[in-house]
Amino acid sequence: MEEHFVWVTTRRIRPGALEDFEKAWQPEPAPQGLRRAYAYWSEDGQEITGVSFWDSQETCDAWRSSEAEAQRRAAMAPYVAEEREGFYRGRELGIPQR
Repeated sequence: MEEHFVWVTTRRIRPGALEDFEKAWQPEPAPQGLRRAYAYWSEDGQEITGVSFWDSQETCDAWRSSEAEAQRRAAMAPYVAEEREGFYRGRELGIPQR
């Protein structure tokens, strides 16, 4: 099975700040080593979980310590009330066929 390297970040957004947060959130250009990225919003729009898949932990760490990521985080900071993150290794689970 293919192993995945995943960075998950969950942020609680200040009320009424979702639109401004979304403008600051998208990295430009996309980081090297980033394979896929997903975002999931709570119904009230105040919590966002980002899930990104990377080539390796090293490519993710390189992005996380880059000046571009520091600038992106600084741009998001006024809209974020709380943040949690973690880096994980894993694989797809097989779903039994019926």
